Amino acid sequence: MNRTVRYPRVSSFKSAEAFRAHIESLDVEMGCDEEILQASASPLAQPYVLDDFTIGNRFAIHPMEGWDGDTDGLPSDLTKRRWRNFGLSGAKLIWGGEAFAVVAEGRANPNQLMARPETKASMAELRDILLAAHAEAMDSCDDLLLGLQLTHSGRFCRPFRKDRMEPAILYHHPLLDAKFGLDESYPLMEDSYIEELVGHYVNAAKLARDVGYQFVDVKHCHGYLGHEFLSAYHREGKYGGSFENRTRFAREIIEGIHAEAPGLQIGVRLSAFDFVPFRPDPEGGDERFLGAGIPEEYGDAMPYEYGFGLDPQDPLRMQLGETERFIEMLQGMGVRLINISCGSPYYNPHIQRPALFPPSDGYQPPEDPLVGVARQLNAVATIKERFPQMAIVGSGYSYLQEFLPHVAQHYVREGKVDFPGLGRMVLSYPELPRDILTDGKMQRKLICRTFSDCTTAPRNGMVSGCFPLDAFYKEREEARRLKELKAGD
Repeated sequence: MNRTVRYPRVSSFKSAEAFRAHIESLDVEMGCDEEILQASASPLAQPYVLDDFTIGNRFAIHPMEGWDGDTDGLPSDLTKRRWRNFGLSGAKLIWGGEAFAVVAEGRANPNQLMARPETKASMAELRDILLAAHAEAMDSCDDLLLGLQLTHSGRFCRPFRKDRMEPAILYHHPLLDAKFGLDESYPLMEDSYIEELVGHYVNAAKLARDVGYQFVDVKHCHGYLGHEFLSAYHREGKYGGSFENRTRFAREIIEGIHAEAPGLQIGVRLSAFDFVPFRPDPEGGDERFLGAGIPEEYGDAMPYEYGFGLDPQDPLRMQLGETERFIEMLQGMGVRLINISCGSPYYNPHIQRPALFPPSDGYQPPEDPLVGVARQLNAVATIKERFPQMAIVGSGYSYLQEFLPHVAQHYVREGKVDFPGLGRMVLSYPELPRDILTDGKMQRKLICRTFSDCTTAPRNGMVSGCFPLDAFYKEREEARRLKELKAGD
């Protein structure tokens, strides 16, 4: 029997009033303005002053990987096209462009870009492409803040073959080890390697500064290495156990950047909370459709000390005490830029990337995806209230679709977020920030409907892109292969 619940599509709500009525029926809190203001009257058009730099508006672009570089960590024409679109968007905060691995073995896929001496010229080229496009669209780049995200993919490394993971783990996780085929004999990352890795992050940051990026993001989200450090309660040695030890990796990198790349701003994209891993309900779905997500059995792992920002007595409930402690530590080290996300696309995507249509390795949503959006919006609002001097970027906006500007405007106007961040939405509709700011409306035919093809493609060894809505990707061979894959051929 198919026990999957079908939730209404956002596009079915014909007015902000109807959308708000549905939100109220879900018993969640989500502000939504009735009228979208334009030009200088819009809260989204207001500048933000970060120290002595003025960021020209309140739109941010999240980092997104395309699986489309070459195996030497250099960008392809597809990569360059995507960066040009980021520049054309009109957003004045570009958070990292995409994740750059600091070592070859730390890549999430064999085609991930790398921040290494041999890729320095290509890092500069991508920056120049983005700036030229932004100047074309917005006249000036003087108020554009551009960063570069630095990463090691840790447990989710797939550095040399798209079909083979080569995890680098900090501790044995009772659920994730089983989920991804590891046993107790699988080796843990050694402290000596971590110490060397810190140096690679610092060197990558120096390269970014030298070619003109204004900040780097020391990535701590989505189950990758930085995020896993924060939940390494059961790791022995100086990088695990206590809060001081679990945050040592971040501290050492930030201290190294301050020392060797003075003047470079530092940001952190952070999964502020996590849940246990989920899986498709084996008694739901059918031969064509996955079942709704249900938690993996975690009773033997209680208290659940394998996640960050959750209640160890109830690992389906966020608890932001350590999250706030971590951000307070970052603030004390001079970090002013925080990009809030949550969870991981590898084991609980419905909380990290709410969608009505799951990727091929996911599950049907176990809740109306708008509940997941509200969860993120309100976590960010809590953090912003606690840290008013930090520049806070929020996530989860793409699923709002037609009502993205209504909700984003409300949260900026109320001081509950500084920058609404856009991810998959700008793959289908890069001009969205410009259209909202100048016309107060969106082009309906370009709005991302969260079909998840941009995730299903790389999960199956293809490049990422918006195959349903971007005419460029519709003509690629991958579009045909995806159609066959989704049809079950």
